[in-house]
Amino acid sequence: MRLLVLGGTGFVGGATAAEGVRRGWSVTVFNRGLHGTAPAGVHRLRGDRTAPDGLAALADGEWDVVVDTWDGAPRVAGAAAAALADRAGRYVYLSSGSVYAEPVTPGSDEDAPTVDAAPDADEADYARNKSGAERAVHAVLGDRALLARAGLILGPGEDIGRLPWWLTRIARGGDVLAPGPADLPLQYVDVRDLATFLLESHASGPVNVVSRTGHATMGGLLDAAVAVTGSDARLRWTDPGALLAAGVEPWNDLPIWIPEGHEYRWLQERDVTRAYAAGLTCRPVAETVADTWAWLREVGTVPPRAGRPQRAPAGLDPAREAALLAATGAAPV
Repeated sequence: MRLLVLGGTGFVGGATAAEGVRRGWSVTVFNRGLHGTAPAGVHRLRGDRTAPDGLAALADGEWDVVVDTWDGAPRVAGAAAAALADRAGRYVYLSSGSVYAEPVTPGSDEDAPTVDAAPDADEADYARNKSGAERAVHAVLGDRALLARAGLILGPGEDIGRLPWWLTRIARGGDVLAPGPADLPLQYVDVRDLATFLLESHASGPVNVVSRTGHATMGGLLDAAVAVTGSDARLRWTDPGALLAAGVEPWNDLPIWIPEGHEYRWLQERDVTRAYAAGLTCRPVAETVADTWAWLREVGTVPPRAGRPQRAPAGLDPAREAALLAATGAAPV
């Protein structure tokens, strides 16, 4: 099998290229060569997709699977699809749940309305980039293309730092502010399971590629983090209402956590019937946590996002966490 990854050095692109290599496929990555490193054993092609003749390095060649991880201007995604349309067996565009137009009803499937964005547009915000790129790719390839709407992505290589923040915080030990309830259902996908789906699935059109809601819980994830780090951390489960009243921002201040009833709760409650029917399988949360901790100890710090501005660090700083622990008075578990 011949795989082409447009990108190939970031979080998902790197995992996808690595999975292709693991399978013994012939793997080519195409990017500017400015950020990150491609997995060993791949063929590297260079080019700037935003420049005139930026796709020249792709003028020759045929591939069984093309995976495009682009998150910039929609017109650039459309140009790549047009250039490769006759030389790709399957075409996958890595999209995002961010394409859905708010407000989003929890439990919605892929037919929910998406953000209005033109397929020939220049770069805008992330949601419009992804939504416009979906339309650009579909305009060229129709139902030949899989539009993989990923959700929360965790696992080794994570370049945003949500799970790494929890692991680092718990490894530090002591009383840890744990956002309740412990049995809050989570919905996410391990990057390696996402990569496997992108390479194996013959689905087409939009698909929510993320686990079932409740594949894990907040308590299961944090308990796994305590176990793998071997720390003396004491999880202090705190009522979500008290945290919200104190100005704690779900998702940002306490990564991954979005309480029931919150306006963004839909991010962890999307319908995934299509993905599972198309072959998605998700590994246990304990494996994701353990492998992310092993990777984090090896690399030392969360890598910068390939080709994107660096975000503010995820998670509470220690002083604010201490103040919240004192103010809420939650008992350790």
